[in-house]
Amino acid sequence: MDFYEVVARRRDVRAEFTGEPVPDDVLTRVLGAAHAAPSVGMSQPWDFVVVRDPVTRKAFQEHVAGEREVFAAELTGERARTFGRIKIEGVLESSLSVLVTYDAAKGAPAVLGRHAIADAGLYSVCLAIQNLWLAATVEGLGVGWVSFYREDFVRDLLGIPASIRPVAWLCLGPVSHLNDVPDLERHGWRNRLPLADVLHSERFGERFGARFGGQ
Repeated sequence: MDFYEVVARRRDVRAEFTGEPVPDDVLTRVLGAAHAAPSVGMSQPWDFVVVRDPVTRKAFQEHVAGEREVFAAELTGERARTFGRIKIEGVLESSLSVLVTYDAAKGAPAVLGRHAIADAGLYSVCLAIQNLWLAATVEGLGVGWVSFYREDFVRDLLGIPASIRPVAWLCLGPVSHLNDVPDLERHGWRNRLPLADVLHSERFGERFGARFGGQ
């Protein structure tokens, strides 16, 4: 696959995991790609916790199920019915999980480039996550980002210090296939916007024009 094919093929996987093991060399390559991400001030403010233990993953999955119910209680009508059809995680179906964290103390006290934008370190962690996701796609693996959790629960579950933020619980493993259409689009939760709808020229609100599909 070339780069643009990988970007287009990448999916947030939930139901398609096979549970087959991830070879150590493949996992090392995927995590190496994540660790190669750019970071503000070369701070590399991430850590990666690989979670294979089924007891730990079951405890997390039960917590996620509870948070799903909290969100579902906020919905009514068609929105509630649509959400009821959506699977939000593949914690137990996947081969393993990777918890990606953010440590603002790395590179401190003088993190070059973070003095005016406090969240630049958090953005760096997101770049590492995207690298991991694209590398996994190249390797024929699926990734699912689980966001239905409370950070303090994950800290307690994995022994993460209070000063370190858990950013992403990622389910990882071989998949039977990757869907052509993302789950949330397939289920009618939300559709992807055309590029022209989010492009501006010189100033916010000035459309780019017909060459990008605008009017």
